[in-house]
Amino acid sequence: MSLASWFRWNEPPHRISQRNPTEMVVETLMMELSWQTKQAEKQQRERENEYRKIKTGVDYGWLVSSPKQSYDISPGERLQLEDMCTKIHPSYCGPVILRFRQLIAEYEPEVQEVSRLFRSVLQEAAEKIKEEEEAKKLARQWNTKNKTSLSLATFKSRSRISPFISDIKTISEDVERGTQPTRRVWSMPEFRNAK
Repeated sequence: MSLASWFRWNEPPHRISQRNPTEMVVETLMMELSWQTKQAEKQQRERENEYRKIKTGVDYGWLVSSPKQSYDISPGERLQLEDMCTKIHPSYCGPVILRFRQLIAEYEPEVQEVSRLFRSVLQEAAEKIKEEEEAKKLARQWNTKNKTSLSLATFKSRSRISPFISDIKTISEDVERGTQPTRRVWSMPEFRNAK
């Protein structure tokens, strides 16, 4: 029996289970939301304590323990936010988190406002993704139309148009020559001058 069998050096490393990128995006964004909610809750408690200190003039902060109650998002709202997170492409996950953190730092929202702020960031990102997809679609359509039109352009460029040599009879030529015009087959009625 060799020593290698006693140790696990030769075994291939266990792979972490492959998850769907959409699931990872949803999990990452929802973790960010819960963390920011907890931070907003902590800041709100600190503001309330500061207000209480100013109002009473006495600091009983060392005596009071902070309540362990935490703000929870309703299950319906959580499902809506998770559904919105599924529409975010994995490449936008980082920018969404950065934008969310930027807005949190800028507005310092109350706990109840954090989920609404998160929703607005998700909507903004979804609209941006949709605009980019439409732009790509239009670019693809333009490229395919452009390829076909180039072949037509080379065909059209071979034929020359001479404006002074024409076999097409026009009404003005007939009037100039003094001949009787042929009957037109147009959608408008024909008007003739009585001589």
